[in-house]
Amino acid sequence: MDELFNIIEKLSNAHGTSGYEDEIRDIIREELEDYVDEIKTDRMGNIMCIKNGSKPEVMLAAHMDEIGFMVKHIDDRGFIRFTALGGWFSQIALGQRVAIHGNKGVVYGVVGSKPPHLMKEDERKKIIEIKDMFIDFGVSSKEEASKMGVEVGSTITVDRTFVKTGNRLTGKAFDNRAGVAAMIQSVKQTKSKSTIYAVGTVQEEVGLKGARTSAFALEPDAAIAIDVCIATDFPGGESAHMDIKLGKGPAITIADASGRGLIASRRVLEWLKSTAEKSRIPHQMEVAEGGTTDATAIHLTRAGIPTGVVSIPSRYIHSPVEMIDFEDLRNSSRLVAKALESARKYFKS
Repeated sequence: MDELFNIIEKLSNAHGTSGYEDEIRDIIREELEDYVDEIKTDRMGNIMCIKNGSKPEVMLAAHMDEIGFMVKHIDDRGFIRFTALGGWFSQIALGQRVAIHGNKGVVYGVVGSKPPHLMKEDERKKIIEIKDMFIDFGVSSKEEASKMGVEVGSTITVDRTFVKTGNRLTGKAFDNRAGVAAMIQSVKQTKSKSTIYAVGTVQEEVGLKGARTSAFALEPDAAIAIDVCIATDFPGGESAHMDIKLGKGPAITIADASGRGLIASRRVLEWLKSTAEKSRIPHQMEVAEGGTTDATAIHLTRAGIPTGVVSIPSRYIHSPVEMIDFEDLRNSSRLVAKALESARKYFKS
């Protein structure tokens, strides 16, 4: 395909749960080191790629972490009990092959549970919760697990690879590797004269943590969080009473989490909408009841930072295989690149 396709493939196939985003940070550094003036990593692990320019100073934020798990116990037979890192619908986790990131490298296992053949009738009707699952990675004792480098605290990610199907892309962790890819490409494309802070943030899935600390340190004049949002163009999606479709362009968030997260200001909405319209970039407007993004933390930092969200519509968010449309990804990066170029008109101070 092209450069952007290669970037999203590389990012989706990489692994990095909350607090362990090293692989993603390395990819961002590799992709942007020739396009920015300075790259640094702060004490939280956020990577800040700085392109010097004039006012206004604009922050781009795309979280690097993916939902995953962490080892909390290994029993005498070598079976792992684990806890979730981020929001999981527990029944989706069952039966998945996973990568366990031990201190001697990656080993692979399977998420299992008591099989239905051994369940009583009433048990079969219940959703199996993560606390009742285990991971079998082919060892027969705790000592054998230790020799393989697996221990309490080892992180766990889903073992899935990126695949293209038609004009759609499928793979793990598009939430939010799609946002990271769009951020990288927008910095490469933009002709903006403003100062740009392109930040790969940590630990979004467990509390928007990296966005909060990086925004406090940078105190930009404006910010754009780049993430994914829920597409509702699938059977059953009608019940959401939203109209976000794959292939119809990036979504600009008006409000999320029923207003408990971000309510974008009129100035921010005018900035993003006008940019999309003038650049003839297809786009959609989103009002969401559930979920939020790094923008919530950023816009409440210090005395307040005008913040918007550009999202790539995605099906099956927070599952082992997510789906996006490649043109939505491309148009998201175009919208952010053009917004950087028009920022001076809206944020002069």
